[in-house]
Amino acid sequence: MPLPPAPTKRAAMLPPEAFDAPARSSRKAARKWAAPAADEAVIADLPQVHDDFDPRGFGGELPVEFGEVEAEAAVDAPVPAARTRRKDVTAPAALPKKKKAEGPKKMFVLDTNVLMHDPMSLFRFDEHDIFLPMVVLEELDGHKKGTTEVARNARQASRSLDALAGAAGADIAHGLRLDTTGHREAGGCLFFQTMPLSPSGLPMGLPPGKADNQILSVVQALQEKHAPMQVVLVSKDINMRVKARALGLVTEDYKNDKTLDDLDLMYAGSLALPADFWAKHGKTVESWQQGVHTFYRISGPIVPALFINQFVYFEAPGEPSLYARVIEIRGKTAVLKTLKDYGHLKNAVWGVTTRNREQNFAMNLLMDPEVDFVTLTGTAGTGKTLMALAAGLTQVLDERRYTEIIMTRATVSVGEDIGFLPGTEEEKMGPWMGALDDNLEVLGKTDSAAGEWGRAATNELIRSKIKIKSMNFMRGRTFLNKYVIIDEAQNLTPKQMKTLITRAGPGSKIICMGNLAQIDTPYLTEGSSGLTFAVDKFKGWPHSGHITLARGERSRLADFASEVL
Repeated sequence: MPLPPAPTKRAAMLPPEAFDAPARSSRKAARKWAAPAADEAVIADLPQVHDDFDPRGFGGELPVEFGEVEAEAAVDAPVPAARTRRKDVTAPAALPKKKKAEGPKKMFVLDTNVLMHDPMSLFRFDEHDIFLPMVVLEELDGHKKGTTEVARNARQASRSLDALAGAAGADIAHGLRLDTTGHREAGGCLFFQTMPLSPSGLPMGLPPGKADNQILSVVQALQEKHAPMQVVLVSKDINMRVKARALGLVTEDYKNDKTLDDLDLMYAGSLALPADFWAKHGKTVESWQQGVHTFYRISGPIVPALFINQFVYFEAPGEPSLYARVIEIRGKTAVLKTLKDYGHLKNAVWGVTTRNREQNFAMNLLMDPEVDFVTLTGTAGTGKTLMALAAGLTQVLDERRYTEIIMTRATVSVGEDIGFLPGTEEEKMGPWMGALDDNLEVLGKTDSAAGEWGRAATNELIRSKIKIKSMNFMRGRTFLNKYVIIDEAQNLTPKQMKTLITRAGPGSKIICMGNLAQIDTPYLTEGSSGLTFAVDKFKGWPHSGHITLARGERSRLADFASEVL
C-alpha cells in the first residue's frame, strides 16, 4: 500500500517514546487511508496544529510538547487516533463549573449585630468580598459570654473566623478565601482591618469613641480607597442605616434571614378557580366516584400554579359550587378530591361545626391521618385553637389515633414581665395557657345531655389527656403517637421552629398556629418569623398543609376591632 511522503518539518522533534506506541485503527480506517493513494491532499485533510490555538478557551492547559506530538500524530497515526488525542487534551468535563457572577463585585462591611444575628452570614454573600472593622471583633468578644442565643451566635462567629484564619495558606494581608472551610457557595475573600483608616469627610459632630461611628468612618474610608468599587454597610440597626444614608454611604439590611419580603406573597393554602374554569376545562376533565368523594383529573394552564394539598374552590351564582383538595400532580395533569363537609351537624367534630369555607378546609387537614404537619394562620377569633383542640380530642379519645395531646407556646409577654412563677412546669405554664382553658370551657359545654356529673367527668378525662409542656425543655425529646399543638408560633424564630418540628416521632402530628400581625418577640418581623419560614418550606409536601383563615367567628366586636385597630 503506498504511504504518504515523509514530513519535512518537526520530524526530528518527535520523542522516542512515540515510536513504541501502537496506533489503534480499525479496518474501516485502513480502507479510508488506502483510497487517496500518495496524494499530498491527505496531509492537508488531517488535523493541523494552529499557532493561535488557545486550549484555555476549552478548559485545558497547553503541554510543552503539544505542537510536536500533535504534528507527528497527524502523519504517522490514523485519523481516529489523532482525534482521540485532541479530545483528551481539551476535554472540559473535569473542571468544576462556578456560579456566574451577576454584576460588578462589591465589598460588604458587616456590623456586629449581623454576625450575632446569623453567625453564618460570612458565607451568604456569593462572590463578593467581606470586610470586618476591628471594633466589630471587639464587640464580638464582649458579647460571647452567657447562655443566650446572642452569646452562642457570637461564639460561633468567632469560631468561624478562627477556622478561616487558621486554614492552610491563609494570608490576612491579602484576604482569606471564604471557601477554604467547605462553604463552596462563598466565592469572595474576608478582609480584616489591619491599619488605621481615617476618612476625609465625616462631620465633626459624631463622637469618635462610639462603636457605630467608628464603623461608619471605616466604611467611608474604604469607599474613598477602593473607588469605583461599591462598598456597602450591612446592619440590622435601623438608626445605623439612617446615619449611613445621611453621610452618603450605601447601606442595606441583612435580608438572608427573611423568608418573604412582602407578606402578601405568602402561600395562602387555597386558590379560587376562575369564573370560566368549566368553560375552558369542562371538555378535558375526567371524573369518577370513590365512596363519598368525587375525583377530578384536570389539565391546562392552571396546573403549574397548584401545590399538593392546596385547596381549590369554585363559587359562581347560578352554578354548583366545588370545594376540593389537590392530591396528585403528575406532569401537566392534577387530581382533585372533594372535601368532607364539617359544617353539617352530622359531621361535627367534638360538637364543633365549621362556620366558613376556610374553617372547613382547615378541619379537613386536621382530621386527615395522612397529613403530619398543619399550619394555621389568621387574625384573632378565626377559630384556630378551638378547631385544633376539637380535632385533637376526637382523634385521641374517640378514634384512639393518638395517645395524648401535648400543648406548648412561646412564652413572650405582651407587656412587662410579672417575674418568676411558682410551682411545677405545668403550673408555671398555666398563666400562658389561658387560651387552652377558654377553649376547653367551650368544648366541655357541647355535651349538654350528660348532666353536671357527666360534664365534670368529661372535663377530668379531657384534662388527663392534655399535657402542657414548656419549650425550654424540648431539646432531645421524641414524641411518639402524640398530637402536638404549638400555639402563638409567630413568636418563634426559624431555629426554634426547627427544634420543635424535629421532635416528631412515628405516628405524631404537629399543628402550628399563629397570627403574624401579633409578633411580640423583639427583632422578629413577619418576613423572618418561624411560622412564615415553616409555611414557605413545607408548601407542596404531600404530608403537610396550610390554610390562612380569613374571617373571624369570635364575636362582632372582635371582628370589627381586628379590621379597624
